[in-house]
This record gives sequence, structure tokens and C-alpha cells, in this order.
Amino acid sequence: MDQNLHRPRLCAAIVDRLTFNGAIIQTGTDSYRLAHSQAQAEHGAAG
Repeated sequence: MDQNLHRPRLCAAIVDRLTFNGAIIQTGTDSYRLAHSQAQAEHGAAG
């Protein structure tokens, strides 16, 4: 299964199926995961 996740088209299809008819709920709060990944990207680019 791991090698399938490296296929962009398959990943897009999986996400499409998971989110079909789903409701997106905006909570108005900051995302810890987004902030964490951005900090890691900045730290990796700087050093």
C-alpha cells in the first residue's frame, strides 16, 4: 500500500472518494499541523 501512496493520481482519487459529499467545517482556529509543517520546512531550508 505504501508504494501506492506515491502515485499522485491514485492519491487524488482516494482523497476525492473520502471527501465526496463531506462537509468542511471551519473552526476559525489555527492548525497545529500546518504551523508545525511550515516551521519544519523553514528550519530545513535555513540549515
